[in-house]
Amino acid sequence: MVSYRKRGNAWQYEISYKDIDGHYKKLRKSGFLLKSDAILAASKMQAEHPNLTTVQSGNESLVSYYRRWIKVYKQGAVTPITYSKYQNTAKHAAELFGNLKLKDLTKLIYQEKLNQFAQTHARRTVACFHKQLRACVLEALDEKIIISDPTRKAVVTGVERPKRPKVLSYRDWQRLITHLSPTKIEEMIIYLAAVTGMRYGEVVGLTPQDIDFQHRKISVNKAWDYKYKTGFMKTKTPSSIREITIDMTTAHKLQTYLSIFPATPHRPIFMTPQGHVFVSAEINHVLTDVLHALKIPRITFHGLRHTHASILLYKGVSVLSVSRRLGHSSITTTQSTYLHIIKELETQDQDRIISILEKATK
Repeated sequence: MVSYRKRGNAWQYEISYKDIDGHYKKLRKSGFLLKSDAILAASKMQAEHPNLTTVQSGNESLVSYYRRWIKVYKQGAVTPITYSKYQNTAKHAAELFGNLKLKDLTKLIYQEKLNQFAQTHARRTVACFHKQLRACVLEALDEKIIISDPTRKAVVTGVERPKRPKVLSYRDWQRLITHLSPTKIEEMIIYLAAVTGMRYGEVVGLTPQDIDFQHRKISVNKAWDYKYKTGFMKTKTPSSIREITIDMTTAHKLQTYLSIFPATPHRPIFMTPQGHVFVSAEINHVLTDVLHALKIPRITFHGLRHTHASILLYKGVSVLSVSRRLGHSSITTTQSTYLHIIKELETQDQDRIISILEKATK
């Protein structure tokens, strides 16, 4: 609480507050010629004084603090898609914690709310929710707004979802790509992802000038913001800028497609005549229908990228070449993502090594 009074010819402000131990304290300063000067100085003191900042912030709700935190630390520092995930966490936090103040958040309350969230969400979703919220709480701890970490040693659980295959077998992959028609925009998007391993934004961001039919290469140098509809945007990482070699069949399919759906040099080739670019959810529905019709296990659109990489690795293509084709920032990313496949291939390699040695020593 702030009060002002005039003492002689000068103004004074007085700030009453409770310290972190709950004791009442006062801050006074006088000597201001104008009341407006006293008000300005009091406002500055309230903003900068460590005890006052702690007391005021401690009374702020967890959700309010989290929303300010993501705006300051995440907005502009992460991609719009990642930022939307932080915003989604804020939405869930508001439903769970309501107006609960930071100073009233305890380990027991936090765990109860986490358990509540876990009743209707997969463990991976709960883990992401906890990770983002905890990062914010630790910031409040660093600022001494709270004196302990209520998220420490929190137990993450979740609903067990039925496991679905993430990749197609080589045979199912073959059946899929031979079934897809170059006369349909949606199916051609799926086909291109299946034979190149490109990300969705990269596929729908292709323009005619990105395709070199003479050398059968596709240049990935940008992506399309299908989610927020802002047009072309940068690729996920600088290493995502790359050239992808395509086979003759793919080149012919692309030529057939472009003869049916001609595009100007700077217009996405997969934009409809009405100027619409499909969002990934729409293409996922089409993919699901096609797989169902072919009696092939369902995978997501992103699973086409994993399928492409897995098939190349199984067929003996080096990890380095696969990494470059996918546009990974380092070979380590490829190794960690496809570790299970690499281990299987390693076992096969050991058998080959023994076979070579046995033949040589006979």
